[in-house]
Amino acid sequence: MRRTGSSTGFFLVLLAGLFLAGGAVAQAPTAEEKTRGLMGIKTRVEAGTTAEAAQAVPAVAARRVALVIGMSAYTAISPLRNTGADAQAVADMLQRLDFSVDLVVDAPLARMQDTIVAFARKTETAEVALVYYAGHGVEAAGENYLVPVDVKVDDPATIPQQAVSLASVLASVESARKLRIVILDSCRNNPFPTLVGAAAASGVTLGGAGLSAPDPAQGMMVVYAAEGGKVALDGDGAHSPFATAILESLPRQNVEIGLVFRQVRDRVMALTANRQQPHFYGSLSGAPYFLAGEDAAVAGLADKAAQWQALKPDQEQQLAALAGEGDTRAMIGLGYMALTPDTQKFQPEKAFGLFSRAAEAGDAEAMFELAKLHEKGIGTAQNVPEAIRLYRRAADLGFADAINDLGFLYYQGADGLARDPKKAVELFIRAADLRHPQAMFNVAALIDDGLVPGRTPEDAAAYLYSALRSGVNDVLEQLTTRPTMFKPATRRALQAELQRNRFYAGAIDGAIGAGTQRSMRIAFGQTE
Repeated sequence: MRRTGSSTGFFLVLLAGLFLAGGAVAQAPTAEEKTRGLMGIKTRVEAGTTAEAAQAVPAVAARRVALVIGMSAYTAISPLRNTGADAQAVADMLQRLDFSVDLVVDAPLARMQDTIVAFARKTETAEVALVYYAGHGVEAAGENYLVPVDVKVDDPATIPQQAVSLASVLASVESARKLRIVILDSCRNNPFPTLVGAAAASGVTLGGAGLSAPDPAQGMMVVYAAEGGKVALDGDGAHSPFATAILESLPRQNVEIGLVFRQVRDRVMALTANRQQPHFYGSLSGAPYFLAGEDAAVAGLADKAAQWQALKPDQEQQLAALAGEGDTRAMIGLGYMALTPDTQKFQPEKAFGLFSRAAEAGDAEAMFELAKLHEKGIGTAQNVPEAIRLYRRAADLGFADAINDLGFLYYQGADGLARDPKKAVELFIRAADLRHPQAMFNVAALIDDGLVPGRTPEDAAAYLYSALRSGVNDVLEQLTTRPTMFKPATRRALQAELQRNRFYAGAIDGAIGAGTQRSMRIAFGQTE
């Protein structure tokens, strides 16, 4: 294995026969032996890529999808006055922001479940996925549930069968490529007050006010109208205070999404005389994003650092203010900006300091970026053992990039880290299972070469399909320009996977012809 420079970063080259069963290492192959070029598996850290050079120009629809749910006309529990109007107004606002919106008002359980399943499929090729829910919510047996209008609960133990779990809603957005947000205006009083005694008698824990704190995946933000366990207000106007703040703040032009939700919080507190404070759980993705205004164009830059570096001076000042309040995402953004290729503004020591502050606050992405600076000696003296320590800390927190890069370091060996190809493969699989695009592609290749015991061509195809759906151009390019790089069994399994997901209707023959390539482009999200 070696790293080679390219326009898309370092490439992993898997040499035929390099791994043996059980992780033993064979003799290095000769130059004449066949090699297979895989996706970039080690993240580079350089200051030479301009924003213009990083422009992404695939023929892919820049898709924003939203699911808006309003539950008002409950039949067996107390109805809610303005949730239906809140949902309709939010749906209209999101449509004006170029979202494709699915609006569900006063739906029974079955329709609500079907809608969430269908929405989850849409998010797989979406740039942004957003869910807004206004209605009753309840915590039962340690889980959060959103309550449909046809709920009729006599026994608290049946709540999970009559409501939609918040976990399923969070899962519906987690595949979106850039931004994943779930907004819940459901922190009203317990809708089942008469069941509290029955719950205690049956041993089912029933939350009293609002929902408990969620546990969102990496790069997902969950916004509660009020802090977990506390009650949100309906208000006296046409919309709740929280919905009013959402309707006012999200459409603001050229306001970065992190600041948008700070403005939502401040507006709700002003409208309620500080009686209600929205609460945020999880984190936004590491790249800047704008819902409205000309600055929305920064989302078209392929490189995260270039996106931050494209921000305007006044936006940098806004980030600095947020960083001063302890916002680690703002610190990371400023760190990326300090690594600009503009030699007049290049400040690696400043980036090192910002990443260090965010890492000390427990941010996994900051640990990963700080590790890269230590590894390369940028902004600080080179210190590979410290880089490895930081990669491990970020990996322990589930940061897929760190897991993937740590796998590379285990494969090649490093200062203070003995080579361990078997451990490397385990890490690559772990990163792939967290939907790291390059790792998914590489693991498919490892399986295809028989280097992952117990895995089948169908497993390889599942990873390839997921990598394809992730929206990374290199995945599509490799699969369409080098169709025979995988063995026939894996190619047939990929066709079957595309067929199972209704993208392909041709023969399962392993021949990656025009029909299969077209189906891969559609699965990727390209428009015809």
